[in-house]
Amino acid sequence: MRSFAAAEDLSAVVREALGEDCRIVGADRLRGGSKKGVYRVRVAGADMASVIVYSWAKEENFWPGTSDDDGADPFAPASGLVPFLAARRELAEIGACVPRVLWADGSGRRYGADVAVVEDIPGGTLEALFETDPARAATALEHLAGTVRLMHRHQAPRYGRVDLLERGGVSLGDSCEQVVLDRALRDLDEAVGRDARIESVRTRLDDRLRELRALVAPRGEFGLIHGELGADHVLVNAEGQAVLIDIEGLMFFDIEWEHVFLSLRFGERYPALARPGLDRRRLDLYTTAMRLSLVAGPLRLLDGDFPDRDVMRGIAEHNLRETLALLH
Repeated sequence: MRSFAAAEDLSAVVREALGEDCRIVGADRLRGGSKKGVYRVRVAGADMASVIVYSWAKEENFWPGTSDDDGADPFAPASGLVPFLAARRELAEIGACVPRVLWADGSGRRYGADVAVVEDIPGGTLEALFETDPARAATALEHLAGTVRLMHRHQAPRYGRVDLLERGGVSLGDSCEQVVLDRALRDLDEAVGRDARIESVRTRLDDRLRELRALVAPRGEFGLIHGELGADHVLVNAEGQAVLIDIEGLMFFDIEWEHVFLSLRFGERYPALARPGLDRRRLDLYTTAMRLSLVAGPLRLLDGDFPDRDVMRGIAEHNLRETLALLH
């Protein structure tokens, strides 16, 4: 049985951020997170009504078999205060909107795990606004499009997670396309063991991935990408601006990887975010790889005790069908 934080567990870190005079009124653990706990803490006696607390305690991570990594694998699960702060610095420096950090501690002495207190953006997610306030959502989507362009124009000569590159590290592999292929082949192996439909077309999928990889030409510049930029990872502030969250996986990589994800997640709204001149061959490879990732990943998560199980099963099933459709 997992033990999550209660209001009294979070009171000390919130007072560190807001001052000893503030009083904790209540705390709610927000749904959806799989690598960290996200808590909205309501307070009195401060100049804000609530804050968000990020907890990277082991109990908050639902991914089975994951352990600390050094960030060399761009697709390793990114978690912890170090990648979060590095990503926030990078985004803030180029002018992207991210929540303000009010207090953070990676020593474990104050809370027992990496923890950060950040401002609460009360406007809700862009995903929710699409349903409740389409006009406001359209404004935020336009702002998000500008942010995506800003990020993708910000380039580096090496690919890899921002926190790794910041400390002079080198990513695994010799190219983005090879890293994607290697990951896709691992996802294929994993999916084969979980669903007979994938097993029946394993050879065809393997051949397709390798053929698509062979068509991709080398590249020497890489854009800044979020990696999981769905509308649920975008908050909308009072000014109608798009505020990026869940940023720990921020990296320099082929921007086609981001655009494949944007296309899948935004669907009919993707044209607002689209960019001309993308490499069609990379898009073909990355689309197949992304679909396989969205089969294997959710099924892997279901090996543990992740609570929103129907959601994960639905994601895996949808992307399994789309993977099979790529072969026709």
